[in-house]
Amino acid sequence: MPTRAAGTAPATAAAPGTTPRRSAPRTGLGSIETAVHLGFAVLLVASLVRYVMRHSPADNLMILGLAAAASLLYAAVAVLGWRGGPGAPWMFALVAVWAVLVIAAPSFAWCSFALFFLSRSALAGAASYAAAGITAAATAAGLFRMSNGTDLAMLLGPLAVGAMLTLIYDRIQHDAEEQRRLHAEVSAAQEQLAASERRAGTIAERERVSREIHDTVTQGLASSLLLLEAAGRAWPRDAARADLRRATALLRGNLSETRSLVHELASPGLDGSPLSEALLLAARQYVPEARLLVTGDPRPVPPELLHALLRVVQSAASNIKLHASATAATVTLGFLPEAVTLDVYDDGTGFDPAAAAPPSDAGGYGLRAMRQRVEQLGGTLSVESSPGEGTIVAAQLPLPSAIQVTSGEPA
Repeated sequence: MPTRAAGTAPATAAAPGTTPRRSAPRTGLGSIETAVHLGFAVLLVASLVRYVMRHSPADNLMILGLAAAASLLYAAVAVLGWRGGPGAPWMFALVAVWAVLVIAAPSFAWCSFALFFLSRSALAGAASYAAAGITAAATAAGLFRMSNGTDLAMLLGPLAVGAMLTLIYDRIQHDAEEQRRLHAEVSAAQEQLAASERRAGTIAERERVSREIHDTVTQGLASSLLLLEAAGRAWPRDAARADLRRATALLRGNLSETRSLVHELASPGLDGSPLSEALLLAARQYVPEARLLVTGDPRPVPPELLHALLRVVQSAASNIKLHASATAATVTLGFLPEAVTLDVYDDGTGFDPAAAAPPSDAGGYGLRAMRQRVEQLGGTLSVESSPGEGTIVAAQLPLPSAIQVTSGEPA
């Protein structure tokens, strides 16, 4: 017969061919078991004293032996239950000894309460109900015998109390098991949520690093490659030497960007530099003839917006260098009451934005990276272009009402 440990954690596995042991419900019963064991000891001593004072020494000898045997068996069941050992044989031996004792000496009937709870906590399933039922029936028989068979309440009382205690115990046990189930579900949901957040954070970080690499390393290397190819075709004319110097400067700047990317992806050119100067410098890395216009009243801009504006200019200027064949490029920085705007215009060949190639190993990440960067800050980005009409990349980023600034232009 399967047993369960009183006050122990649920068993995680059962031996083949046996019923898994259930633990005593922790909610409401963990401390009750300690009180029950102490109560049994107190009631046993009180009942024993009462019996000895009311009966002759000849009668006391047998009752004392039964009481001692019941005490030892009770202690054995309690210890086995605490250790998680098989207590079923010991529990039924205790019930048998107790049945003889309480029928022979009804003075010990009060101890039946402790025996009832012990049987429910030490046994599982039908065995626990059988042991509790035998305990209640033996107590009823002993009290009914004490009334010389005249008091029906003595017979029905213990049975009714046993039934009520069974219902109460089952209810507490059900609530405790439900609480454990809900706790397990909440724990599982929290683990799934944490895993989902980790995956989302990893994806977001990969996207961020991808944009940073595209806006710095990839575009710088592409522009340097074009200059080196042009220098190779024109070598050894002076124009080739000029292209070589520009490619060298771009590569040095690209190396600086790469180092900054490794060291927490900082934004070179913004530390201590006005925003307008940093944007013009970023544009002229790729388009040396680029111009800058500032409209509105310049005022401080948060660092995350400074970073986004710089990257948008770098990406747009790189696209002008690589694809536009432009003769002029203008960067316009505008300050509105609640937003900052950025327009990058070139008079190059233009293109159809709707027909732009999707990102691939050959490129195409620029516009998507710019749009993601701006939209993550609550802004908008649009591209206006058509073949032969040039291109305008326009971004607008909202400004917070209260700005804490660590770099950028003074108000």
